[in-house]
Amino acid sequence: MPSTLIMTGQWAQGREMELIEAVQTALSTAIKIPEWDRDVVVELCDANRRIVPTGRSERFTRIEIKLFAGRSLEAKRSLYQSIVRNLAVLGIPKNEIKIILLEIPPQDWGLRGGLPGSEIDIGFKIDV
Repeated sequence: MPSTLIMTGQWAQGREMELIEAVQTALSTAIKIPEWDRDVVVELCDANRRIVPTGRSERFTRIEIKLFAGRSLEAKRSLYQSIVRNLAVLGIPKNEIKIILLEIPPQDWGLRGGLPGSEIDIGFKIDV
């Protein structure tokens, strides 16, 4: 059920689906979400629309993942490492990747016609 935002520079123009697939694969592998559970967006920013940390390049990439609370530290660590590995293949240096997990209780998600996430069967485990 994660909702993911990938923000990076214009260098990725034309490679958006590669970024999406790299992060989606990491989500499926590390925190065991099913392949059909997809909600990933890419935003490309011009240099005049963002400030990156000192010493980082246009390839600096921030990934914000909103997800149900409940994953173990081991699963989160696996997710971070998997994302970094997958993005390295696209030429993003590991020290230019920032990953932010925003854990939200299931009752704070409105899903499937306006039901709280805590009242539906999402079809997979979140306590991995």
